[in-house]
Amino acid sequence: MAGMSAPEPDSDDRGGRPVGRRIVLGVLALGAAGVALGARVQDATDGALAAVAANDPTGLTGLLPGGGGFRFYSVADAIPHRFPGDYRLTVDGLVERPATYTMDQLAGMPRTRLVRDVQCVTGWRVPQTAFTGVLLSDLLAAAGVRPGATALRFTCFDGVYTESLTLEQALRPDMLVADRMRDEAITDAHGGPVRLYAAPMYFYKSAKWLSGITVTDHVTPGYWEERGYDIDGWVGSSNGRGDDPT
Repeated sequence: MAGMSAPEPDSDDRGGRPVGRRIVLGVLALGAAGVALGARVQDATDGALAAVAANDPTGLTGLLPGGGGFRFYSVADAIPHRFPGDYRLTVDGLVERPATYTMDQLAGMPRTRLVRDVQCVTGWRVPQTAFTGVLLSDLLAAAGVRPGATALRFTCFDGVYTESLTLEQALRPDMLVADRMRDEAITDAHGGPVRLYAAPMYFYKSAKWLSGITVTDHVTPGYWEERGYDIDGWVGSSNGRGDDPT
């Protein structure tokens, strides 16, 4: 979004204590060191990060560079984890056949592999990244969307993040419930074991740690939209790059 920056990290979004300027500057300094020096300083950076994270309720420590050009953003207290055998994804709301899926059941459904650039609204981009999973439209077809449905609400097992799509957006052939990234299982830090991948949209729309899909009769703004981000996060719609969301 043109001219838009992340919300000011002046307090924990769940009512925690204020965040000091020193913490914010310390996190950003660690991130800059990681960019400049790369893997050679990563061990030292990890140790310093642990000390900062102990006093950082905002999740700003997630801004440090990750592998392959990704950056990690989280406002949860810690990166959540689900063992594949314990994972469940529910599909409910305005559907004829509510369902709960295990990892094995998702893996047994028709598979789609998409290779697209990942674009963050903050400016960084990871080109030609493969995500594999089940088309969101296939899950909706299996559930049987009822008349009056117009939107989807996504919930996540970190207990913080939520997201939304219109039903029209969800039915596109480039919207995935993904369990593999770069042809490997999605790690906890990347939002695994299952995450939403909204390929034509900014990456904040691709909800991490996905646990629930609820079909509704209205759009409910997600976590970032409640804090000022666009509900329709098409890449290129406001940054002049000319990407075509159709």
